[in-house]
Amino acid sequence: MKSSLPVIAGLDIGSSKVSVVIGVVNQSAGSEPILEVVGVGTAPNTGIRQGVVVNIEATTESIRKAREEAELMSGYKIEEVWVSVSGSHIRSFDSRGMVAIKNKEVTKQDMDRVIEAAKAVAVPTDRTVLHVIPREYKVDGQDGILDPIGMAGIRLEANVHIVTGGQTAIANNLKCIERAGLHVAGLVLDQLASAMSVLSEDEKNLGVCVADLGAGSCHMVYFVNGSVAQTSAIPIGGQHFTHDIAIGLRTPQISAEDLKKRYGCALATLIHEDETIEVEGVGGRKSRTVLRRDLAEVIEPRAEECLQMIQNDLRMSGLVPLLGSGIVLTGGAAELEGMIEMGEFLFDIPARRGMPGHIGGLTEVVKSGAFATAVGLLLYGHAQKRYTKAFNQQDEGLSDSINSSLNTISSRVKGFFQDLF
Repeated sequence: MKSSLPVIAGLDIGSSKVSVVIGVVNQSAGSEPILEVVGVGTAPNTGIRQGVVVNIEATTESIRKAREEAELMSGYKIEEVWVSVSGSHIRSFDSRGMVAIKNKEVTKQDMDRVIEAAKAVAVPTDRTVLHVIPREYKVDGQDGILDPIGMAGIRLEANVHIVTGGQTAIANNLKCIERAGLHVAGLVLDQLASAMSVLSEDEKNLGVCVADLGAGSCHMVYFVNGSVAQTSAIPIGGQHFTHDIAIGLRTPQISAEDLKKRYGCALATLIHEDETIEVEGVGGRKSRTVLRRDLAEVIEPRAEECLQMIQNDLRMSGLVPLLGSGIVLTGGAAELEGMIEMGEFLFDIPARRGMPGHIGGLTEVVKSGAFATAVGLLLYGHAQKRYTKAFNQQDEGLSDSINSSLNTISSRVKGFFQDLF
């Protein structure tokens, strides 16, 4: 199988597992390039907690295993990956910049200058800028402009949303990836990648919130008028559900995770009263039969707590009246039966489950919220194709130092969101 562009790979390092997804761009004559998934690999991961590396060796080995599995399935060898970044160390804020328009007509250079002006804010030395996302432009006071190129004017302003991450946390992620024999093509905020794979342009324009429910935490991103308005994180995820099941039904963690995936439900009322399940005992004790409703009654309070924390984040954002498309729940924990029904009741706005889209190839393999981020990373890398030629002229090596790695990655994503959002 041949592709007209280099192979693209996405690496999602989560709190419970590492996912590697490999894609190629299939360019048929006279048609738009189609991104096709050709390989998927996953491996359990115990080296990450709340998005931060706590065990370098364990994380490196998980990355290596997931990479090997994906390469075996696809038949392609990968050398560089687009990597998701998440965790409690992520911070974001709004900024604005203003410049005089040269030649009285807005050009790409003017847009670059106004973004640089908006970036000229005091960022602590222990933090790295991940994304500078334009929200809107103003030309001589006229607001609500998304693409000002070619417009006549004297003064150009930009409102941007800046996302930063902890330098130490990112450096440890890079170290694990490099030890696994991979180079980093770029860093992408977890929820932005998820949004790319599960949202349509109409939803972004109407206003929408994406809540990516991972194993260790929930990451949220708000879109208003087609651009990112806010990002946030909530420290609760699928692992909390698993822990509750293990305690409530007195079963090992591995068995609890399996029960959650196979029989879990967030609303006990959706389950038939007589339905039963087998629960493994702890420490060699015999398995026993319990009502499936008992499992749901253990999960339901945690699901309600999780969704109420999301609801509180929605309320605190002040953006609910602007979310015409409501909220999209994605991620592994969003696969739980009954989550959407409970969410619609609590949020009082439309809710749906987000599945990865906008791709071809092995769509059935990645048709799960658990792969939303990894597929989004492929789409991000694909969208970068117009910058590929410029990137190839830069030094791709990331082994000189961690600082040079961060600088290279920052330069690669600079300005990209001007076109994307």
